[in-house]
Amino acid sequence: MPGPDFPTGGLIIGRAGIRAAYHTGRGSVVMRARTNIEELRRDRWAIVVTEVPFQVNKSKLMERIAEVVSDKTIEGIADLRDESDRDGVRVVIELKRDANPDVVLNQLYRHSQLQTSFGINMLALRGGRPEMMTLKDIIAAFLAFREQVITRRTEFELARARERAHVLLGLAVAVANLDEMIALIRRAPDPATARAEMLGRSWPAADVAPLIALVEEPPRGVGPDGSYRLSETQAKAILDLRLHRLTGLERDKIGADLQELVDRIRFYLEVLGDRARLLEIMRGELIEMKERFGTPRRTEIQTLEFEADIEDLIQREDMVVTVSHSGYVKRVPLSTYRAQRRGGKGRSGMSVKAEDTVSDLFVANTHTPLLLFSTRGMVYQLKVYRLPLGTPQSRGKALVNLLPLAEGETISTVLAWPDDSDGSNLSVMFATSAGGVRRNRLSDFGGIRTNGLTAMKLEEEGERLIAVRTCTEDDDVLLATRCGKCIRFQASEVRLFVSRTSTGVRGVRLAEGDEVISMSVLRHVEADSDERAAYLRLRREKAGEGAVEEFPEPDGEGAGPEAPAPAITLSPDRYDTLARQEEFILTVSERGFGKRTSAYEYRITNRGGQGILNMAVGERNGAIVAAFPVTNDQQIMLVTNSGQVIRMPTRDIRVAGRRTQGVTLFRVAAEERVVSVAWVAEDSDPEAAAGTEAASEPNDTPV
Repeated sequence: MPGPDFPTGGLIIGRAGIRAAYHTGRGSVVMRARTNIEELRRDRWAIVVTEVPFQVNKSKLMERIAEVVSDKTIEGIADLRDESDRDGVRVVIELKRDANPDVVLNQLYRHSQLQTSFGINMLALRGGRPEMMTLKDIIAAFLAFREQVITRRTEFELARARERAHVLLGLAVAVANLDEMIALIRRAPDPATARAEMLGRSWPAADVAPLIALVEEPPRGVGPDGSYRLSETQAKAILDLRLHRLTGLERDKIGADLQELVDRIRFYLEVLGDRARLLEIMRGELIEMKERFGTPRRTEIQTLEFEADIEDLIQREDMVVTVSHSGYVKRVPLSTYRAQRRGGKGRSGMSVKAEDTVSDLFVANTHTPLLLFSTRGMVYQLKVYRLPLGTPQSRGKALVNLLPLAEGETISTVLAWPDDSDGSNLSVMFATSAGGVRRNRLSDFGGIRTNGLTAMKLEEEGERLIAVRTCTEDDDVLLATRCGKCIRFQASEVRLFVSRTSTGVRGVRLAEGDEVISMSVLRHVEADSDERAAYLRLRREKAGEGAVEEFPEPDGEGAGPEAPAPAITLSPDRYDTLARQEEFILTVSERGFGKRTSAYEYRITNRGGQGILNMAVGERNGAIVAAFPVTNDQQIMLVTNSGQVIRMPTRDIRVAGRRTQGVTLFRVAAEERVVSVAWVAEDSDPEAAAGTEAASEPNDTPV
């Protein structure tokens, strides 16, 4: 928070941000430059900036003002000049004759850095644990710390004073019994004997008795007969005493030193015994610190109507967002769902009506801006924290209350905007249910209006936008259809479109009754068919995988098994390179069957063909509902049309060839169908793994 050591001069800051920090520990202080409105000549006014906000560069500020004037975002400015010198900052913004100074100043606050914000996030360690503390908590913790420091310092000084006073008490007792002490030392044959005789008898305390009672701690002290027994330290000090210390002047000095120590000990005991006295000392030290290091506050705190940033009060957390066909949406913390092994019966993931089903499920952070693409080809922008928070059993809230959706329009896919990019270096690939594809720059979809924008024009009746993915020209695109076909082609096969309202080009030629159900972006690997075949054979041999039954592909373009590749030998380095770049495609059918297949089995062809077999489908496993790449450190969540959910690690799913039906992932009822599959990050908390719900092991042999 801007304080007395504020580095850039005086400012005007809003009281609302300070109030938020006081109550919540988080806030955003809005800062304005210090400005004056001066009359240059008749009917000509100027806005003079004398101090700029914290961390704002004056040159960049002037460049920004020049930009908004050049773009005609702000009108009414005639001239901008810098008149700063060694005496301070002075930026003169000369206005046109008919301009209103107050109006222009408010526009500058909005469109330039004359008004900025300074975030407050008071996360601190208290007792070794991170804690979000309010301003009052910070001050209370500092005062408690200072009280502890003064207490421990006083205890240390008391112990040191008592050690020194203990020695002086021994010397004072020796001086009080000087003749007898000298006689004892003269009789002793050696220092050890003298010390033993000193310790072996009691000495009259005389006038030193009151001081002994104050300085010494029990059980040491004056006995009932007024005597005092010396300690080893005191006896050694007496024997080390030089003769000149026995003069009258030196004896008086010993008494004065002892009295000074006694007074200090009384003071230390008073501080430790009286908290009010301790707080008085702490107050005096703080005032001294203020007088030595304090500088006058350069900021001016005003109660102004500044915009508040509520995102600073929202915790960053991964959320599972669920959307139903009826248009209901909700977000649930990811930690709510426990992982299960494949083949289990799952748990309830969403309460739906009999005629409603879950259509989409994805994971995103609460602060992530989302581009929501609808089946009608529209795109909307919304942040995750604006979605209603629910439980796994709740139904959620209707999307029509959050987005201006048309009748029958639903959200088909969601794209998270990259945090470190403006979208100009990335492309987005669109895919429709009719097999059409289109590629645009991601930056074409920045600054979405509240009522949305047209993302893609759909020509055929009943055609839907089913997926949108970010990609580069070096990536490959994989389209999967409901009837078990797929096609893989390079993203550069689709030219970069400029218009957002075009229909695109053909990505895959569909058979009658078939439709595209998913699109994935894969990493392009430069490897010919011989290398891919040799790598797959070698990997299967190392993994000990046996032969599996594969179904022949139907006749047609791109159909039929690939010709056997000639036997070649891969070098260890080449094998390791291919292994690092290998991806696996997870394919799931509506009857709960699924498999993982190496992406090397999906050969690259030209776009627009019929494709190759992705999964053998039939009455047993049903049509395909999802196909996308996964890794071993991920988990997937399957949702049925009755609202049942199961979560399992992908590494438990069998790796099989393209032309297989897969293994059982989710045991569904006779009339139940899997309608949505999504991946989530695997739990790293060992306690989460301990709480995993057990499930029966299904047969692991692909068919």
